[in-house]
Amino acid sequence: MQDLEKVQDRLVADRKVRAVAQAGSYGTDDAWAGSQPTLVAFERGLLSAQSETRAGVTVHRYPYEKLEAWRTWDVAREEAPVALLATSRVVYDPTGHYGRIQRTLWTLNEERLAGHREDLLGRAAERLDTARRTLTGPGHGVQEQLLALAEARTVAVELLYPALLTHIHGWPEFALRLPHAWRAAAGLRFPKAVYHLDSLYGFGGEEEARRVLLATRGLGMVEHEKRARAAFQSGYYDGAVRLLRDEAARLHRADLERWSYLSSPRRDKLGTLLGVTRSPLGPAALTLAGEVLQDAREGR
Repeated sequence: MQDLEKVQDRLVADRKVRAVAQAGSYGTDDAWAGSQPTLVAFERGLLSAQSETRAGVTVHRYPYEKLEAWRTWDVAREEAPVALLATSRVVYDPTGHYGRIQRTLWTLNEERLAGHREDLLGRAAERLDTARRTLTGPGHGVQEQLLALAEARTVAVELLYPALLTHIHGWPEFALRLPHAWRAAAGLRFPKAVYHLDSLYGFGGEEEARRVLLATRGLGMVEHEKRARAAFQSGYYDGAVRLLRDEAARLHRADLERWSYLSSPRRDKLGTLLGVTRSPLGPAALTLAGEVLQDAREGR
């Protein structure tokens, strides 16, 4: 907490910085061993968003102009990291703009929430349709099946789960602990959707988490393995698996695209990381993501 306070104090003292907030679970009642100190700052003179981590503290910086522009919902929905802004805790806001952004996000009416939901679902449907056209059908092999699975998972986490939460005016957070967070936030209200999300990842509790952690060796995933191990040691077994499945697909996309040329040991490790024996592949993964899309649209 001391390092967070030092960085926070430096930001507040900087005349260019016009707003600061804490984000994530660090420093809250929901904090755990893997919580990372995170700050959000708006700063004069920046031309684009920047993120950096120093002394274990991550700072997301945004141009000061966005602090004004994002008070308008139609602009924020297109540009802003709305979940990050909605769930952060303001510590410095002399202009009051950050607070106004949050009040806008917290008090959206049903019409605007429905519009935001349809935007998310429309983008998800477009990506799933593109994946079906390019990654399924005659002539496609294992690599396309793996790429389809990776795309289905990305769409589910980045678009479909946030869309589902609009039914209860919720915002996604605690990404490292997914799926525990989506079960807690939406599981009782939307059991079908959460069940399908779980199925897409092929979770397997402690045993599967241990297998997946071991498979990271030699794949250049040291930092991700550390974060996943912290989740594992805290009992967030499926959270560790979720993180490593997604990061493996992101970091090793080139390997997925040339799957048949990989050595057997490398294929075995990546196969374990991705959960190829536990998860739906290819068209089945995209179909399951389509089920989540309908669940999110209908709120079931």
